Amino acid sequence: MLNKISKRLMPLLISILLSACLSTPSTNFYVLEPLSKPPASSAEVEKKRLIGIGPVSMPAFLERKQIVTRMPDHSIQIAEFHQWAAPLKANITQVLTHNLATLQPNDIIRAYPWIAYGAVDYRIIVDIIRFDTTPEQTVNLEANWAIMDEKTHTLLNNGHSKIEHTLDDPSYPGTVKALNKILSEFSQELSLALGKIK
Repeated sequence: MLNKISKRLMPLLISILLSACLSTPSTNFYVLEPLSKPPASSAEVEKKRLIGIGPVSMPAFLERKQIVTRMPDHSIQIAEFHQWAAPLKANITQVLTHNLATLQPNDIIRAYPWIAYGAVDYRIIVDIIRFDTTPEQTVNLEANWAIMDEKTHTLLNNGHSKIEHTLDDPSYPGTVKALNKILSEFSQELSLALGKIK
C-alpha cells in the first residue's frame, strides 16, 4: 500500500522540483571597465617612472561576489542574482592600473603585486572605505590614499577622496555604470596627485 502511494506521489514530487528549478532567476555578472580613451601621444622622455598600484584594501563586507547596497537603516542589501564576475578588489586594482596608464602616458604603471616586473619607483596605496550605492539616491566612493617613494620609504603625497553623485538609474546595470564612473573620477584624482611629484 505504502509502495503504491509512493509511486503515485513520485511524479508529483518530480514536477514540483522541476518547476522550482525553472522559476529560479538566472544570475547576472558584472565587471568594472577601464577608461576607453587611448593614451595621449607624447614626446619621448629620458626615463619613465615605474609606479605600482596597490595594495588596495576595502571593508570585508564589500569583498564578496554579490553587489552590495547600503540601506537607510544602516543595514546592507546583498544582491544574490547580481554579482561581480571577478573578485571586486582585483577588478578595482586592474581598472585603476589601466586608467592611470591611460592618464599618465609618460609613466609605466604596474598592478600589485608587481614583483615579476622588478622594483617600482613609487607606490600608490589605496584604502577604500565606501564603494556602494544607496537605493535610488546616491553612488559613493570614499578612500584614503598615499603615494610612497619606494627607494627612500618616504611619504610623498596623501589624501582623502570622497566622490558622491546622484544615482539616476537604480537598476543593477545602471548601478555598475555609476560605480564605474566614480572609479574613473578617483583615477583622475590620483593622476593629478602623481603629476605634482617630479
